[in-house]
Amino acid sequence: MRKLENSELDRKSIEDFKQSKKTPIILVLDDIRSLHNIGSVFRTADAFLIEKMVLCGITATPPNKEIHKTALGATETVTWEHSKDILEVIGNFKKEGVIVIAIEQVENAVFLQNFEVDKDKKYALVFGNEVYGVSQEAVALCDGCIEIPQLGTKHSLNISVSAGIVVWNLFQKLNWPK
Repeated sequence: MRKLENSELDRKSIEDFKQSKKTPIILVLDDIRSLHNIGSVFRTADAFLIEKMVLCGITATPPNKEIHKTALGATETVTWEHSKDILEVIGNFKKEGVIVIAIEQVENAVFLQNFEVDKDKKYALVFGNEVYGVSQEAVALCDGCIEIPQLGTKHSLNISVSAGIVVWNLFQKLNWPK
């Protein structure tokens, strides 16, 4: 086995990325404090051709050198927008027929492995603040909630880790088997 060089990875150019068919997932980050978390989620969005990101509330926006440290250029490929009001964002998505799912621990949440996707639908995944999670007001407006099962002593995962796990799972369900 030989480790591949970057030049052998056949990565898309920025222009190729922008013209590529996107995965019908929108990532919504609400009140994320850590610029490194924001940058990391941008990289995940780039890796899986996510349609766009919506940065809400206090979530910082590019250009920002601290976001860039972890995004490594993904802010140039992934479409993004900013909105102050998460509740307005959720309401607008629902009017457009987008299924809005909070990633949160709530009563009657569906465990990630049991969440079934409709390949003809678009999904907006709402990730909340590192300390407080997705607000109760936002949860109440969502179409449902996904919980990532955890078996250890901690009650949460880092937001960038959560985004990576959920995006990969839904990406697989939307795209395979082919």
